[in-house]
Amino acid sequence: MSPRLVRVLTGITTSGTPHLGNYVGAIRPAIAASRSADVESYYFLADLHALIKVQEPARVQRSTLEIAATWLACGLEPERVRFYRQSDIPEITELTWLLTCVAGKGILNRAHAYKAAVDRNRAEGEDDDAGINAGLFMYPVLMSADILLFNADRVPVGRDQIQHIEMARDFGQRFNHLYGEHFTLPEVEIEERVATLPGLDGRKMSKSYDNTIPLFASRAELKKLIFSIITDSKAPGEPKDADGSALFQFYRAFASEDETARMRQAFAEGIAWGEAKQQLFERIDVEVAPLRERYEALIARPEVIERQLRDGAAQLRQQVATPFLRRLREAVGLRELSQAAPEAETAAEAGRAPPQFKQYRENDGRFYFKLVDGDRVLLQSVGHDSPRDAGQLIARLKREGSAELHHLAGQGVHLGQHLVGHLAEGVAVEELLEALARFAADEA
Repeated sequence: MSPRLVRVLTGITTSGTPHLGNYVGAIRPAIAASRSADVESYYFLADLHALIKVQEPARVQRSTLEIAATWLACGLEPERVRFYRQSDIPEITELTWLLTCVAGKGILNRAHAYKAAVDRNRAEGEDDDAGINAGLFMYPVLMSADILLFNADRVPVGRDQIQHIEMARDFGQRFNHLYGEHFTLPEVEIEERVATLPGLDGRKMSKSYDNTIPLFASRAELKKLIFSIITDSKAPGEPKDADGSALFQFYRAFASEDETARMRQAFAEGIAWGEAKQQLFERIDVEVAPLRERYEALIARPEVIERQLRDGAAQLRQQVATPFLRRLREAVGLRELSQAAPEAETAAEAGRAPPQFKQYRENDGRFYFKLVDGDRVLLQSVGHDSPRDAGQLIARLKREGSAELHHLAGQGVHLGQHLVGHLAEGVAVEELLEALARFAADEA
Protein backbone atom coordinates (compact mmCIF):
# COMPACT_ATOMS: atom_id res chain seq x y z
CA MET A 1 0.00 0.00 0.00
CA SER A 2 1.51 3.35 -1.04
CA PRO A 3 1.70 6.03 1.69
CA ARG A 4 -1.00 8.70 1.77
CA LEU A 5 0.05 12.10 0.47
CA VAL A 6 0.52 14.82 3.07
CA ARG A 7 -2.65 16.92 3.13
CA VAL A 8 -2.20 20.67 3.48
CA LEU A 9 -5.34 22.77 3.98
CA THR A 10 -5.85 26.51 4.07
CA GLY A 11 -8.57 29.05 3.41
CA ILE A 12 -9.37 32.74 3.54
CA THR A 13 -12.52 34.28 4.98
CA THR A 14 -14.61 36.02 2.31
CA SER A 15 -15.19 39.23 4.23
CA GLY A 16 -13.19 41.68 2.18
CA THR A 17 -10.67 42.30 -0.60
CA PRO A 18 -7.50 40.14 -0.52
CA HIS A 19 -4.50 42.08 0.70
CA LEU A 20 -0.74 41.68 0.79
CA GLY A 21 -0.94 40.10 4.25
CA ASN A 22 -3.16 37.33 2.88
CA TYR A 23 -0.72 36.83 0.04
CA VAL A 24 2.49 36.44 2.01
CA GLY A 25 0.94 34.73 5.02
CA ALA A 26 -1.31 32.17 3.34
CA ILE A 27 -1.66 32.23 -0.44
CA ARG A 28 1.96 32.27 -1.56
CA PRO A 29 3.32 29.60 0.82
CA ALA A 30 0.30 27.35 0.31
CA ILE A 31 0.54 27.45 -3.48
CA ALA A 32 4.28 26.79 -3.32
CA ALA A 33 3.60 23.76 -1.12
CA SER A 34 0.98 22.45 -3.55
CA ARG A 35 3.65 21.86 -6.15
CA SER A 36 5.44 19.26 -4.06
CA ALA A 37 4.97 15.73 -5.35
CA ASP A 38 4.14 14.37 -1.89
CA VAL A 39 1.47 16.98 -1.05
CA GLU A 40 -2.31 16.97 -1.58
CA SER A 41 -3.54 20.55 -1.23
CA TYR A 42 -6.97 21.77 -0.12
CA TYR A 43 -7.94 25.40 -0.73
CA PHE A 44 -11.28 26.80 0.33
CA LEU A 45 -13.21 30.04 0.46
CA ALA A 46 -14.45 30.40 4.04
CA ASP A 47 -17.77 32.10 3.29
CA LEU A 48 -19.55 30.59 6.30
CA HIS A 49 -16.96 32.20 8.57
CA ALA A 50 -17.63 35.54 6.88
CA LEU A 51 -21.23 35.55 8.16
CA ILE A 52 -19.98 35.87 11.74
CA LYS A 53 -19.12 39.53 11.23
CA VAL A 54 -20.44 40.55 7.83
CA GLN A 55 -24.17 41.07 7.31
CA GLU A 56 -23.81 42.57 3.84
CA PRO A 57 -24.73 39.87 1.27
CA ALA A 58 -23.25 41.76 -1.68
CA ARG A 59 -19.94 42.13 0.14
CA VAL A 60 -19.73 38.41 0.91
CA GLN A 61 -20.51 37.55 -2.72
CA ARG A 62 -18.00 40.06 -4.11
CA SER A 63 -15.30 38.95 -1.70
CA THR A 64 -15.84 35.31 -2.65
CA LEU A 65 -15.31 36.17 -6.30
CA GLU A 66 -12.24 38.30 -5.58
CA ILE A 67 -10.58 35.69 -3.39
CA ALA A 68 -11.27 32.85 -5.84
CA ALA A 69 -9.80 34.93 -8.67
CA THR A 70 -6.82 35.72 -6.45
CA TRP A 71 -6.00 32.05 -5.83
CA LEU A 72 -6.16 31.36 -9.56
CA ALA A 73 -4.15 34.43 -10.54
CA CYS A 74 -1.44 33.52 -8.05
CA GLY A 75 -0.89 30.13 -9.64
CA LEU A 76 -3.49 27.74 -8.24
CA GLU A 77 -4.03 24.77 -10.56
CA PRO A 78 -7.58 23.43 -9.97
CA GLU A 79 -6.84 20.25 -11.90
CA ARG A 80 -4.21 19.15 -9.37
CA VAL A 81 -5.59 20.50 -6.07
CA ARG A 82 -8.86 20.58 -4.13
CA PHE A 83 -10.47 23.98 -4.71
CA TYR A 84 -13.92 24.64 -3.25
CA ARG A 85 -16.28 26.98 -1.46
CA GLN A 86 -16.96 26.10 2.18
CA SER A 87 -20.74 26.50 1.93
CA ASP A 88 -20.88 24.00 -0.95
CA ILE A 89 -19.83 21.20 1.46
CA PRO A 90 -22.81 20.63 3.83
CA GLU A 91 -20.85 17.89 5.60
CA ILE A 92 -18.74 20.65 7.17
CA THR A 93 -21.72 22.09 9.01
CA GLU A 94 -22.94 18.65 10.10
CA LEU A 95 -19.50 17.80 11.47
CA THR A 96 -19.50 21.15 13.28
CA TRP A 97 -22.43 19.91 15.35
CA LEU A 98 -20.80 16.55 16.08
CA LEU A 99 -17.71 18.39 17.31
CA THR A 100 -19.80 20.89 19.26
CA CYS A 101 -21.07 17.96 21.31
CA VAL A 102 -17.54 17.01 22.39
CA ALA A 103 -15.95 20.49 22.55
CA GLY A 104 -15.31 21.84 26.03
CA LYS A 105 -16.95 25.20 26.70
CA GLY A 106 -14.01 26.11 28.90
CA ILE A 107 -11.68 25.81 25.91
CA LEU A 108 -13.97 28.02 23.82
CA ASN A 109 -14.06 30.60 26.61
CA ARG A 110 -10.30 31.00 26.14
CA ALA A 111 -10.44 31.62 22.37
CA HIS A 112 -8.52 34.80 21.55
CA ALA A 113 -11.22 36.47 19.44
CA TYR A 114 -13.94 35.83 22.05
CA LYS A 115 -11.75 36.96 24.95
CA ALA A 116 -10.80 40.13 23.09
CA ALA A 117 -14.49 40.95 22.52
CA VAL A 118 -15.26 40.35 26.21
CA ASP A 119 -12.32 42.52 27.26
CA ARG A 120 -13.58 45.37 25.04
CA ASN A 121 -17.02 45.12 26.62
CA ARG A 122 -15.55 45.23 30.12
CA ALA A 123 -13.40 48.24 29.26
CA GLU A 124 -16.54 50.03 28.08
CA GLY A 125 -18.57 49.01 31.13
CA GLU A 126 -20.85 46.69 29.16
CA ASP A 127 -22.06 43.18 29.93
CA ASP A 128 -19.37 40.61 29.04
CA ASP A 129 -21.33 39.20 26.09
CA ALA A 130 -22.93 42.40 24.81
CA GLY A 131 -23.04 42.36 21.01
CA ILE A 132 -21.22 39.00 20.75
CA ASN A 133 -23.02 36.46 18.58
CA ALA A 134 -22.79 32.70 19.06
CA GLY A 135 -21.02 32.46 15.71
CA LEU A 136 -17.98 34.28 17.11
CA PHE A 137 -17.98 32.01 20.16
CA MET A 138 -18.29 28.83 18.05
CA TYR A 139 -15.87 29.94 15.33
CA PRO A 140 -13.12 27.53 16.51
CA VAL A 141 -15.49 24.55 16.18
CA LEU A 142 -16.41 25.42 12.60
CA MET A 143 -12.72 25.88 11.80
CA SER A 144 -12.01 22.49 13.38
CA ALA A 145 -14.64 20.91 11.14
CA ASP A 146 -12.99 22.52 8.09
CA ILE A 147 -9.75 20.80 9.03
CA LEU A 148 -10.85 17.47 10.50
CA LEU A 149 -13.40 16.55 7.82
CA PHE A 150 -10.52 16.19 5.36
CA ASN A 151 -7.99 14.83 7.87
CA ALA A 152 -5.51 17.58 7.06
CA ASP A 153 -1.96 16.91 8.20
CA ARG A 154 -0.75 20.51 8.09
CA VAL A 155 -2.51 23.88 8.20
CA PRO A 156 -0.53 27.00 7.17
CA VAL A 157 -1.58 29.87 9.45
CA GLY A 158 -0.27 33.05 11.01
CA ARG A 159 0.88 32.93 14.61
CA ASP A 160 -2.40 34.45 15.79
CA GLN A 161 -4.22 31.35 14.47
CA ILE A 162 -2.09 28.72 16.23
CA GLN A 163 -4.62 28.46 19.05
CA HIS A 164 -7.36 27.40 16.61
CA ILE A 165 -5.25 24.50 15.35
CA GLU A 166 -4.57 23.45 18.93
CA MET A 167 -8.33 23.49 19.52
CA ALA A 168 -8.92 21.34 16.43
CA ARG A 169 -6.46 18.84 17.88
CA ASP A 170 -8.24 18.92 21.25
CA PHE A 171 -11.68 18.36 19.72
CA GLY A 172 -10.36 15.65 17.39
CA GLN A 173 -8.63 13.87 20.27
CA ARG A 174 -11.79 13.96 22.36
CA PHE A 175 -13.89 12.55 19.52
CA ASN A 176 -11.30 9.83 18.86
CA HIS A 177 -11.23 8.95 22.55
CA LEU A 178 -15.01 8.53 22.65
CA TYR A 179 -15.71 6.95 19.27
CA GLY A 180 -12.49 5.44 17.94
CA GLU A 181 -9.67 6.70 15.75
CA HIS A 182 -11.29 8.71 12.97
CA PHE A 183 -9.42 12.01 12.79
CA THR A 184 -5.84 12.89 11.91
CA LEU A 185 -4.60 15.50 14.38
CA PRO A 186 -3.31 18.50 12.37
CA GLU A 187 0.01 20.26 12.75
CA VAL A 188 0.58 24.00 12.42
CA GLU A 189 2.76 25.17 9.54
CA ILE A 190 4.20 28.68 9.75
CA GLU A 191 6.43 30.50 7.29
CA GLU A 192 8.90 31.66 9.90
CA ARG A 193 10.06 34.84 8.17
CA VAL A 194 6.66 36.41 7.51
CA ALA A 195 3.85 34.70 9.33
CA THR A 196 2.12 38.06 9.96
CA LEU A 197 2.60 41.18 7.82
CA PRO A 198 2.21 44.60 9.44
CA GLY A 199 -0.36 47.07 8.20
CA LEU A 200 0.07 50.70 7.20
CA ASP A 201 -0.05 51.73 10.87
CA GLY A 202 2.36 49.07 12.14
CA ARG A 203 -0.32 46.83 13.62
CA LYS A 204 -1.14 43.46 12.05
CA MET A 205 -2.51 43.95 8.53
CA SER A 206 -6.22 43.30 8.88
CA LYS A 207 -9.48 44.31 7.23
CA SER A 208 -10.76 44.95 10.76
CA TYR A 209 -8.20 47.73 11.26
CA ASP A 210 -8.69 49.16 7.74
CA ASN A 211 -4.89 49.26 7.39
CA THR A 212 -4.44 46.91 4.44
CA ILE A 213 -2.83 47.18 1.04
CA PRO A 214 -5.08 45.43 -1.51
CA LEU A 215 -3.10 42.76 -3.30
CA PHE A 216 -4.21 43.91 -6.74
CA ALA A 217 -4.31 47.65 -6.22
CA SER A 218 -3.31 49.55 -9.34
CA ARG A 219 0.34 50.48 -9.69
CA ALA A 220 -0.40 54.09 -8.76
CA GLU A 221 -2.53 53.10 -5.74
CA LEU A 222 0.10 50.59 -4.60
CA LYS A 223 2.78 53.29 -4.62
CA LYS A 224 0.53 55.73 -2.77
CA LEU A 225 -0.25 53.20 -0.04
CA ILE A 226 3.36 52.11 0.40
CA PHE A 227 4.43 55.72 0.78
CA SER A 228 1.80 56.11 3.53
CA ILE A 229 3.39 53.39 5.74
CA ILE A 230 4.14 54.97 9.11
CA THR A 231 7.85 55.46 9.91
CA ASP A 232 9.74 57.31 12.62
CA SER A 233 11.19 60.84 12.33
CA LYS A 234 14.84 59.90 11.75
CA ALA A 235 16.43 61.99 9.04
CA PRO A 236 18.49 60.77 6.05
CA GLY A 237 21.93 59.68 7.26
CA GLU A 238 20.71 58.64 10.71
CA PRO A 239 20.94 54.86 11.38
CA LYS A 240 17.54 53.19 11.47
CA ASP A 241 16.35 50.11 13.35
CA ALA A 242 15.48 47.48 10.74
CA ASP A 243 13.96 44.96 13.15
CA GLY A 244 11.59 47.54 14.62
CA SER A 245 10.49 48.87 11.24
CA ALA A 246 7.21 47.86 9.57
CA LEU A 247 8.75 49.01 6.29
CA PHE A 248 11.62 46.54 6.66
CA GLN A 249 9.21 43.72 7.54
CA PHE A 250 7.38 44.41 4.27
CA TYR A 251 10.62 44.35 2.30
CA ARG A 252 11.81 41.12 3.91
CA ALA A 253 8.51 39.43 2.98
CA PHE A 254 9.14 39.99 -0.74
CA ALA A 255 12.92 40.06 -1.06
CA SER A 256 15.56 37.36 -1.33
CA GLU A 257 18.00 36.81 1.53
CA ASP A 258 20.71 38.77 -0.30
CA GLU A 259 18.35 41.67 -1.02
CA THR A 260 17.20 41.67 2.59
CA ALA A 261 20.79 41.78 3.84
CA ARG A 262 21.55 44.75 1.58
CA MET A 263 18.47 46.61 2.81
CA ARG A 264 19.43 45.91 6.44
CA GLN A 265 22.83 47.44 5.73
CA ALA A 266 21.15 50.42 4.07
CA PHE A 267 19.07 50.94 7.23
CA ALA A 268 22.24 50.88 9.33
CA GLU A 269 23.82 53.47 7.02
CA GLY A 270 20.83 55.81 7.31
CA ILE A 271 18.87 55.34 4.08
CA ALA A 272 16.20 58.03 3.65
CA TRP A 273 12.66 56.83 4.30
CA GLY A 274 11.53 58.03 0.87
CA GLU A 275 14.25 55.99 -0.85
CA ALA A 276 13.45 52.92 1.26
CA LYS A 277 9.77 53.21 0.33
CA GLN A 278 10.61 53.58 -3.35
CA GLN A 279 12.74 50.41 -3.24
CA LEU A 280 9.94 48.59 -1.41
CA PHE A 281 7.38 49.67 -4.00
CA GLU A 282 9.56 48.50 -6.88
CA ARG A 283 10.28 45.16 -5.21
CA ILE A 284 6.60 44.42 -4.54
CA ASP A 285 5.41 45.57 -7.95
CA VAL A 286 7.88 43.29 -9.75
CA GLU A 287 6.21 40.29 -8.12
CA VAL A 288 2.61 41.48 -8.16
CA ALA A 289 2.30 43.10 -11.62
CA PRO A 290 1.98 39.86 -13.67
CA LEU A 291 -0.44 38.46 -11.09
CA ARG A 292 -2.53 41.63 -11.33
CA GLU A 293 -2.91 41.20 -15.08
CA ARG A 294 -4.16 37.60 -14.70
CA TYR A 295 -6.50 38.65 -11.90
CA GLU A 296 -8.19 41.32 -13.98
CA ALA A 297 -8.85 38.81 -16.78
CA LEU A 298 -10.32 36.28 -14.32
CA ILE A 299 -12.55 38.72 -12.44
CA ALA A 300 -14.22 39.61 -15.75
CA ARG A 301 -15.51 36.02 -16.13
CA PRO A 302 -17.25 35.07 -12.85
CA GLU A 303 -19.19 32.21 -14.48
CA VAL A 304 -15.94 30.34 -15.14
CA ILE A 305 -14.88 30.66 -11.50
CA GLU A 306 -18.33 29.57 -10.30
CA ARG A 307 -18.14 26.42 -12.39
CA GLN A 308 -14.68 25.56 -11.07
CA LEU A 309 -15.81 25.97 -7.46
CA ARG A 310 -18.95 23.87 -7.89
CA ASP A 311 -17.08 21.13 -9.75
CA GLY A 312 -14.42 21.06 -7.04
CA ALA A 313 -16.99 20.75 -4.27
CA ALA A 314 -19.01 18.05 -6.06
CA GLN A 315 -15.92 15.92 -6.62
CA LEU A 316 -14.69 16.40 -3.06
CA ARG A 317 -18.06 15.48 -1.57
CA GLN A 318 -18.32 12.32 -3.63
CA GLN A 319 -14.78 11.12 -3.00
CA VAL A 320 -14.11 12.27 0.56
CA ALA A 321 -16.68 14.23 2.56
CA THR A 322 -19.89 12.23 2.12
CA PRO A 323 -18.43 8.74 2.76
CA PHE A 324 -16.39 9.99 5.73
CA LEU A 325 -19.37 11.76 7.30
CA ARG A 326 -21.37 8.56 6.86
CA ARG A 327 -18.73 6.75 8.94
CA LEU A 328 -18.83 9.44 11.61
CA ARG A 329 -22.61 9.29 11.83
CA GLU A 330 -22.34 5.53 12.29
CA ALA A 331 -19.67 6.01 14.97
CA VAL A 332 -21.81 8.32 17.13
CA GLY A 333 -24.97 6.20 16.74
CA LEU A 334 -26.87 8.10 14.03
CA ARG A 335 -27.74 4.87 12.23
CA GLU A 336 -30.58 3.44 10.20
CA LEU A 337 -32.86 1.56 12.57
CA SER A 338 -33.61 -1.12 9.99
CA GLN A 339 -29.94 -2.09 10.06
CA ALA A 340 -29.59 -2.25 13.84
CA ALA A 341 -28.24 -5.62 14.97
CA PRO A 342 -29.61 -7.49 17.99
CA GLU A 343 -27.78 -6.70 21.20
CA ALA A 344 -25.98 -10.03 21.40
CA GLU A 345 -24.81 -9.76 17.78
CA THR A 346 -23.66 -6.22 18.32
CA ALA A 347 -21.57 -7.29 21.29
CA ALA A 348 -20.00 -10.06 19.23
CA GLU A 349 -19.15 -7.58 16.49
CA ALA A 350 -17.55 -5.31 19.08
CA GLY A 351 -15.34 -8.20 20.15
CA ARG A 352 -14.05 -8.51 16.60
CA ALA A 353 -13.31 -4.79 16.23
CA PRO A 354 -9.65 -4.00 15.50
CA PRO A 355 -7.44 -2.65 18.28
CA GLN A 356 -7.23 1.12 18.57
CA PHE A 357 -4.85 3.74 19.92
CA LYS A 358 -6.60 6.45 21.94
CA GLN A 359 -4.85 9.74 22.69
CA TYR A 360 -5.73 12.12 25.50
CA ARG A 361 -4.36 14.79 27.80
CA GLU A 362 -4.19 14.43 31.58
CA ASN A 363 -4.45 17.07 34.28
CA ASP A 364 -0.65 17.16 34.54
CA GLY A 365 -0.62 18.80 31.11
CA ARG A 366 1.14 15.88 29.45
CA PHE A 367 -0.10 13.80 26.53
CA TYR A 368 -0.76 10.06 26.75
CA PHE A 369 -2.15 7.21 24.69
CA LYS A 370 -3.37 3.71 25.32
CA LEU A 371 -3.86 0.71 23.08
CA VAL A 372 -7.24 -0.95 23.56
CA ASP A 373 -8.78 -4.08 22.13
CA GLY A 374 -12.52 -3.81 22.57
CA ASP A 375 -13.08 -2.86 26.22
CA ARG A 376 -9.68 -4.15 27.30
CA VAL A 377 -6.62 -1.93 27.76
CA LEU A 378 -3.42 -3.60 26.54
CA LEU A 379 -0.83 -0.85 26.81
CA GLN A 380 -0.66 2.40 28.76
CA SER A 381 1.92 4.94 27.55
CA VAL A 382 4.20 7.20 29.53
CA GLY A 383 3.54 10.94 29.30
CA HIS A 384 4.78 13.12 26.43
CA ASP A 385 5.47 16.83 26.21
CA SER A 386 3.35 17.32 23.07
CA PRO A 387 0.60 15.51 21.14
CA ARG A 388 2.98 15.38 18.20
CA ASP A 389 5.51 13.32 20.22
CA ALA A 390 2.78 10.89 21.24
CA GLY A 391 1.46 10.66 17.67
CA GLN A 392 4.90 9.97 16.24
CA LEU A 393 5.44 7.12 18.70
CA ILE A 394 2.06 5.64 17.81
CA ALA A 395 3.05 5.75 14.14
CA ARG A 396 6.28 3.87 14.95
CA LEU A 397 4.40 1.26 16.95
CA LYS A 398 2.04 0.67 14.05
CA ARG A 399 4.93 0.33 11.60
CA GLU A 400 7.48 -1.67 13.54
CA GLY A 401 6.11 -2.47 16.99
CA SER A 402 5.38 -6.15 16.39
CA ALA A 403 9.00 -6.73 15.32
CA GLU A 404 10.95 -4.32 17.53
CA LEU A 405 8.96 -4.22 20.77
CA HIS A 406 10.25 -5.96 23.90
CA HIS A 407 9.15 -6.17 27.50
CA LEU A 408 11.56 -5.93 30.42
CA ALA A 409 10.08 -7.27 33.64
CA GLY A 410 9.55 -4.41 36.05
CA GLN A 411 10.94 -1.88 33.55
CA GLY A 412 8.08 -1.51 31.10
CA VAL A 413 7.62 -1.93 27.37
CA HIS A 414 10.39 -0.63 25.08
CA LEU A 415 10.69 0.08 21.36
CA GLY A 416 14.42 -0.23 20.85
CA GLN A 417 15.88 1.82 23.71
CA HIS A 418 12.77 3.99 24.02
CA LEU A 419 10.39 3.43 26.95
CA VAL A 420 6.88 3.28 25.51
CA GLY A 421 4.80 2.49 28.59
CA HIS A 422 3.54 -0.44 30.61
CA LEU A 423 1.40 -3.47 30.02
CA ALA A 424 -2.02 -3.30 31.62
CA GLU A 425 -2.62 -5.68 34.50
CA GLY A 426 -3.16 -9.27 33.33
CA VAL A 427 -1.94 -8.63 29.77
CA ALA A 428 0.81 -10.84 28.36
CA VAL A 429 3.40 -9.33 26.03
CA GLU A 430 2.39 -11.90 23.38
CA GLU A 431 -1.12 -10.45 23.36
CA LEU A 432 0.29 -6.96 22.81
CA LEU A 433 2.53 -8.15 19.97
CA GLU A 434 -0.41 -9.89 18.31
CA ALA A 435 -2.44 -6.66 18.40
CA LEU A 436 0.45 -4.66 16.92
CA ALA A 437 0.92 -7.23 14.20
CA ARG A 438 -2.57 -6.43 12.98
CA PHE A 439 -1.52 -2.82 12.41
CA ALA A 440 1.57 -3.91 10.51
CA ALA A 441 -0.56 -6.16 8.31
CA ASP A 442 -2.91 -3.27 7.50
CA GLU A 443 0.06 -1.05 6.58
CA ALA A 444 1.55 -3.67 4.23
